[in-house]
Amino acid sequence: MAAKAKELIAKHARSTSRPEVLSGVGFFGGLFEFKGYQHPVLVSSVDGVGTKLKIASALGRHNTVGIDIVNHCVNDILTCGAEPLFFLDYIAMGKLLPEQVGAIAEGLAQACREVGCALIGGETAEMPGLYAGEDYDLVGFVIGVVEKEKIITGQSIAAGDSIIGLASSGLHTNGYSLVRRLFKAEEFKKNFPELGRPLGEELLEPHRSYYHQLKPLLPLIKGLAHITGGGLIGNVPRVLPPGLAARFNAKSWPVPPIFSLIQQRGNVDRDEMYRVFNMGIGMVVIASPQNARQLTQKLPEARVIGEVVKAVGKDNVVIAQLK
Repeated sequence: MAAKAKELIAKHARSTSRPEVLSGVGFFGGLFEFKGYQHPVLVSSVDGVGTKLKIASALGRHNTVGIDIVNHCVNDILTCGAEPLFFLDYIAMGKLLPEQVGAIAEGLAQACREVGCALIGGETAEMPGLYAGEDYDLVGFVIGVVEKEKIITGQSIAAGDSIIGLASSGLHTNGYSLVRRLFKAEEFKKNFPELGRPLGEELLEPHRSYYHQLKPLLPLIKGLAHITGGGLIGNVPRVLPPGLAARFNAKSWPVPPIFSLIQQRGNVDRDEMYRVFNMGIGMVVIASPQNARQLTQKLPEARVIGEVVKAVGKDNVVIAQLK
């Protein structure tokens, strides 16, 4: 079982190889020859798919969760301006199922290929004493690089700067514990008219990558915030200098129907929705008003959704229903 699972992972990993990869899956350590930078700064990120895996298991569909974790991690390091170099995964299972591992690896490899990142290694563990039945966990680690003088820190952000939003593809990888409390497993296969498809398909929509869109535009950008757990309220302040706040116009972007469905089903407070979910905005871009005009021209789907203001009191994010 273990040998077959490793063979399937290696097969998919080979499709992501870069010239710098000296040893990939199978060796005790992945070797990557680092070159081509003057003053390189390595950037790392680690995260997990979380309880979205429960939705994948309920539907028997495991080829998208690998996409989720790669795109999540790559988006995280993109906020610093970094290029992804290589990726490692950790798959832990109660019972090792080679075909399931292969489906996960298929998604990992697909997402890595799309951003030019090598799937260089990882670990697959069978732990029936820790995971019940066919439960499993998926964690990813990315290493990227950025030239020191090109690091995006957000330190130059000033009051009056524009806040631009890029749409999410849905929940991405956050808020699934709440969703699973609100909806029964049998509802995942039910078609919801407001969604235009079964609920499970909506919930498994992969976490979107913003790498290719934003990479050529990084010189125009002062700050980036990947909207994950904590929503706009929890993530945008991470890139703002002291004394500044973000003011959003909640009417400036369409909130996808899935979020309204969740809010209505659970009678969830509006502010809580903005703390738990991305509410349709997967990446926030902060730029000067002049550069914001260029960015929205080059990114047709992007829209100005707010502005940076001076902070008043302790609130550093305000989400207002402006006309």
